[in-house]
Amino acid sequence: MSDDTEVNSTTEEAPAPTNIGRIEWLDLTVGDAERVKNFYANVIGWKTEDVDMGSYSDFNMNLPETGDTVAGVCHARGSNANLPSQWLVYVRVADVRASSEECEKRGGKVLDGPRRMGGSNFCVIEDPAGACLALISD
Repeated sequence: MSDDTEVNSTTEEAPAPTNIGRIEWLDLTVGDAERVKNFYANVIGWKTEDVDMGSYSDFNMNLPETGDTVAGVCHARGSNANLPSQWLVYVRVADVRASSEECEKRGGKVLDGPRRMGGSNFCVIEDPAGACLALISD
């Protein structure tokens, strides 16, 4: 008995996964990061790690068991002086500049940036309801 069915030898490659839309970081920028990082270390149990910023330190907030960094607490200084004092979620977008322009077209505001920060393009937007979000792209 012979099998006359043809096997399709061409396979389509699946598109490479992207991180667009993924929450990538969580940061809090405040006037007194030292005091606030101690607050969260005591309330939540995070361990802290200094991040040298030159003339001062910001802080990584790490899980107590694994030491994995889960968030940052930063001083509202230098390029961070304009950031709101609230937990800020950072979301990956394809193009920060294009997303910031779309934000404004749709009734939102750009509060900071677009600018370079830590090797990425970055901006902080406020939606029409007043909620803030950070956007990052390559």
